[in-house]
Amino acid sequence: MTHKSYQVEFSIGSTASILFQFLITPTGLSQWFADDVKADSNHYFFTWDGYSEEAELVEEEEDKKVKFSWQDSDDTFFSFEIDKSEVTGDTILIITDFAEENEIEDQKLLWENQITTLKRVIGGA
Repeated sequence: MTHKSYQVEFSIGSTASILFQFLITPTGLSQWFADDVKADSNHYFFTWDGYSEEAELVEEEEDKKVKFSWQDSDDTFFSFEIDKSEVTGDTILIITDFAEENEIEDQKLLWENQITTLKRVIGGA
């Protein structure tokens, strides 16, 4: 099972500091990313439909980047990077994730759905 990295980008109608809170806090993440999120120090526990996965927060740069490493897989992670479009001034969310090559398009659609929820929660839809 070989996982390949991919990126997706979304324009978010929010400031970087507000968006960052939805990417780093259990409360923020549970509003759009997972059904429930708990954190113990740098260990986060994500739950979807009763199934839980653990990830370690391995990188954090305030208002700029959050990177989690999955505990049950080799070298796979997901990260959120916050950037600003020089052309429009919009806040851009760049997501890096991993999937099997034949599942990447489905995973991108899943991210689109989750980001739609995030935008609605933030009020930037």
